[in-house]
Amino acid sequence: MKKIAIIGANEFQNKLILKAKELGCETHVFAWKSGDIGEKTADFFYPISIVEKEKILQECKKIKPDAVVSIASDLAVITVNYVADALGLNCNNPSDSLICTNKFEMRKALKNSGIKTPEFQKINKPEDLRINKFPLVVKPTDRSGSRAISLVNNKEELEQAVTSAVDNSFEKNAIVEEVIEGNEYSCECISYHGEHHFLTITKKYTTGFPKCIETGHIQPSDLSDSQIDKVKQIVFKGLEALNIKNGASHTEFKIDDEDNIGIIEIGARMGGDCIGSDLVKISTGYDFVKMVIDVALGQKPSFERVNEPKIAVIKFIFSKEDLEKVKQIEKETPELVYYKSKIEDMGHEIIDSSSRYGFYIFALNSMEEYNNKLKGVL
Repeated sequence: MKKIAIIGANEFQNKLILKAKELGCETHVFAWKSGDIGEKTADFFYPISIVEKEKILQECKKIKPDAVVSIASDLAVITVNYVADALGLNCNNPSDSLICTNKFEMRKALKNSGIKTPEFQKINKPEDLRINKFPLVVKPTDRSGSRAISLVNNKEELEQAVTSAVDNSFEKNAIVEEVIEGNEYSCECISYHGEHHFLTITKKYTTGFPKCIETGHIQPSDLSDSQIDKVKQIVFKGLEALNIKNGASHTEFKIDDEDNIGIIEIGARMGGDCIGSDLVKISTGYDFVKMVIDVALGQKPSFERVNEPKIAVIKFIFSKEDLEKVKQIEKETPELVYYKSKIEDMGHEIIDSSSRYGFYIFALNSMEEYNNKLKGVL
């Protein structure tokens, strides 16, 4: 029986835990003990924080896993590569983990590779800003999930934005950059030994500035074949720039009316928000989670379809009105509901992705069915 070390135990990682068990693997899960579902579903649970890579490595030397893996977590990327490399397992080079998890280092690497990038700067004090144009986007250099993102229209708004970003940053730095214009998408890929495979493109719906919190996603996107070809060329070049050779990747980008593509960021992991764990499988038929496990085990991923591709939609709940809309759809066409999360109490303010009230995932047979049943929900 193969042993899999999984970094993280939350709801997203649980999809990975269950898939590994389904494949007959023994699961060893590492995370801070907080009552997450993976603590119960794991064969063996170790109450060690995912950032304590040395402690995890010591345990793994005893376990002798065949793979170390995680999904949809930038924080876990560093630990996965560090531990897997030390054990001689398939992974990305740990020396490149920083450029895949730090927005400033990523921008530098993309720029150095010749990819068009917005003007950007790392600061921790507003007075250090050298960029003399507005509007600007301010965000922590090393966080995800739409945390502490601000749109700054003038110097007077800069101080609060930088303070918020720095306070939320692990390294206490902010990145300030020009605004990228256009509609937002993401490109989902799997790589094995440096060979990149395109899976699909996600059309993303957000609250817009200043928070840019995702309200929903749909796969496949509305991009044309020629636009997709252009996206693939730029994304693959970006993966090479960041030395992403193995595993999932999630590239967020915008495309404007003239088909100019601007990369927002690239993650050396699945997209969160159920993009990688659920939507890709619905919309392509490919078992993306299994692919990630295969690559971590040093095996070429299988592109055999396990289900017929459909239209995949996720709707996040921001209000009682949102909930009423999706409940009505569920009542009228329950067969369209693929999954629904627990809906939390709606008394708190939504400040980032983690504070949304819940979500529904739908699987539809065609865009016509989407237009008839769900159009306007996103």
